Amino acid sequence: MPKTITLRLDNKKYKLFKAAAESENRPISNFIENAAYLYLLSENYVSDLEMNEIIADKNLIAGIEKGLRDIKTGKYKIVR
Repeated sequence: MPKTITLRLDNKKYKLFKAAAESENRPISNFIENAAYLYLLSENYVSDLEMNEIIADKNLIAGIEKGLRDIKTGKYKIVR
């Protein structure tokens, strides 16, 4: 079920979003929704291809596993 949110924009940002939405002949809310969604997909998620490459890298996985073992056994140092 869709949810409604309130978003406060200053005039400069509103005009920028409005112009971008008008250039694509869509409502501002739809433009912001899709822009935010595409940003999250590109910045916060790993594609299946990239994840498969990570999982296939045996040296990387071994290093991560060693790091987790070191944490569990207290073999680490916090550097500030």
